[in-house]
Amino acid sequence: MPRTSNKIGFWASTSLVVGNMTGSGIFLLPAAIAAFGGISIFGWLFTTIGAIFIALVFSRLSRIVSSAGGPYAYTREGFGDFPAFLVTWGYWISIWCGNAAIAVASVGYLSFLFPALKENPLFSALLSIAAIWFFTIVNTRSIKSVSKVQIITTVLKIIPLILLGTIGFLHFNPDHFTPLNMSGLTNYNAITATASLTLWAFLGLESATIPSDKVHEPKKTIPRATIAGLLIAAVLYISSNTAILGIINPIDLQQSTAPFADAAELAWGKIAAQLIAVGAVISCYGALNGWILLQGQLPMAAAIDKLFPPVFTKTSKTGIPIIGLIIASALASILVIMNYTKGLVAMFSFIIMLATLTCLLPYVLTSISELLIYLRGRRPFTKKQMIATILVSIPAFVYSMWAVIGLGLEIIGWGVLLLILGIPFYFAHRRKAKVR
Repeated sequence: MPRTSNKIGFWASTSLVVGNMTGSGIFLLPAAIAAFGGISIFGWLFTTIGAIFIALVFSRLSRIVSSAGGPYAYTREGFGDFPAFLVTWGYWISIWCGNAAIAVASVGYLSFLFPALKENPLFSALLSIAAIWFFTIVNTRSIKSVSKVQIITTVLKIIPLILLGTIGFLHFNPDHFTPLNMSGLTNYNAITATASLTLWAFLGLESATIPSDKVHEPKKTIPRATIAGLLIAAVLYISSNTAILGIINPIDLQQSTAPFADAAELAWGKIAAQLIAVGAVISCYGALNGWILLQGQLPMAAAIDKLFPPVFTKTSKTGIPIIGLIIASALASILVIMNYTKGLVAMFSFIIMLATLTCLLPYVLTSISELLIYLRGRRPFTKKQMIATILVSIPAFVYSMWAVIGLGLEIIGWGVLLLILGIPFYFAHRRKAKVR
């Protein structure tokens, strides 16, 4: 079957996964988790294992559920309308919250190149908002335009990460890993906390599943792109973050707004640091481009199924859900303005934990959706399929719940409140739909 001009293939889908994952997380998280010390590497490892199980869940579901919408479509198939709405609502919140965090992280690295930004938080906030709206405009064009930007930015940002994650070890100081746990918490609690924080960097592993109707041969392309993208990102994360901890003293690392650039400066000098900073900005903008694509696609899928207001189904001539893009970008901009007086790392840490929690609900429900699909008789299955599903779904569910607990009561409280705020919209819209 010939590929239509408006479909994206394996490499574009993989770059969407890698690009959405290797954004602000990999470039600012070393500072956010520096207070834990070298034990944070174990957090990265546990998160990688958990993310692999979640990715396998999404890969399996993409073969049996062809509807667009990713976590939303899978939860709806397994649980029904109301849980699917909560998943969409929570995931949608996590996307535009995350876009605010990515934009803020990009300014952190721009401030390394232009130090005056550190002295003017309002201008920094406006620059973050400008980035959000620039990529919103990019996403109002065709999906092919978005995928081209994604491939270019993904390739450009991987190069400096590979350099720092390989030859950066020539400047590795093992003394920075003593003591291994600097947090004062037990080893278990420290690993749990860092695993929950680092999960932010893995959000996006499901990116290829959401615009499935825009993907060429989705049942074959999406599973391959999801696993390939996750493995590429995981290697980049663990190698580069280990190198950063070995180059910068953990005490200094906690204060850094551009840890990769600071590490490059210590290892190779100012010019190298500036190149890394440029790579980090490109990385953040590449991720922002991909996530803005998803912030329109997901609510549109729910609106088509009459679980979200019909305004989210409005599209441009090229099929882009333009109203959904504008609404989400406006909310992300408001979040940046509301928090611009905080320090970059503190604001980034709060936003990513909130975004992670609201995204964990989709992971929790999606992880056992395939089991429910089979048990409720929605799809035929064999004994071998059921065993494989259990071996993948249960570890993914346990990991997702563990990550929720690791975020702490304050963040859980905020997340529950945001989810509750969506419930009246669901019932109001459903009642209106019945009247019609």
